This record gives sequence, structure tokens and C-alpha cells, in this order.
Amino acid sequence: MPFSFFNAPQAKSAFERHYRIGELARLWGIGRETVRKLVKDEPGVLKIRNGSRKTHTTYSVPESAAERIHTRLLNPT
Repeated sequence: MPFSFFNAPQAKSAFERHYRIGELARLWGIGRETVRKLVKDEPGVLKIRNGSRKTHTTYSVPESAAERIHTRLLNPT
């Protein structure tokens, strides 16, 4: 099968629903800081820096990454 932009994993996450930290915190019933720690190093999560300081970073979490994180929370090793 030839390579297609839309077959690449990154391309799929670009067009799926994305969540912000506050949305996931409400959905999962945990604190915003806890969610931030869970998503900050997760593959596929977009980090948008607003200025030069880390405190002004917006995280955009693709639905597939959110599902992966939530599955890990439900099934700790």
C-alpha cells in the first residue's frame, strides 16, 4: 500500500477532536495540574507556547492520546 498523508498516525491526530486541560479534568474528575502532568510528555500532544515562559503553555490533546492516557489510568501496572 503506498504511503498517504492520511494514513500517517500524525495526520489522523491532526483531524480528530482535541481537548484542553480543563476539559479533561472535568471529564475525568481530577485536578487540572494532575492532567497537565499526565499529558505534558505524551506523544501527539501539541504544546503551544504563548510567550517565552513555560507557564504560558497551552496543551491540545488529541482524542487518541486522551484515550491512551485514560486507559493507563484505569489499568495501572
